Amino acid sequence: MPYIAFAVLTGWCAVLSLFDLRQRRLPNALTGGGALAVFGYALFTTQFTAAAVGAALLAAPYLVVHLAAPARLGAGDAKLAVGLGAAAGLGGAQAWVWAALAAPVFTAGVGLVILVREWIAPGVRLRSGTVAHGPSMCLATLIALAVPSG
Repeated sequence: MPYIAFAVLTGWCAVLSLFDLRQRRLPNALTGGGALAVFGYALFTTQFTAAAVGAALLAAPYLVVHLAAPARLGAGDAKLAVGLGAAAGLGGAQAWVWAALAAPVFTAGVGLVILVREWIAPGVRLRSGTVAHGPSMCLATLIALAVPSG
């Protein structure tokens, strides 16, 4: 992925992560607009099939989890999986797998740190009682695309 495209993807992820951390929401305009931009880039670079497969394979399990337990995984995360799955798909199968598996591990790690912190300092509580998953999804995808495979 060219540097300019990666920079745009990084900027999109930064804005999404800030929204998710502050408001525990991922706005439709950002998730949908970003996904359209990724698909537009994929079409321009003749990699539309890779992006579509990546999007479908990542969005499907997120959608299933959201429908089964909406309080545990928001609809915004399922929508974000479309754009990030497409972006990861552009990096190839290895990048996609890394992005898909690392995101839940990152979120679990944050949750574990919070639990340990609450155990050490019982008066300190997470503001909403939840951990935003969008930043982990973004970070995992960016790392997967930045680290050369092979």
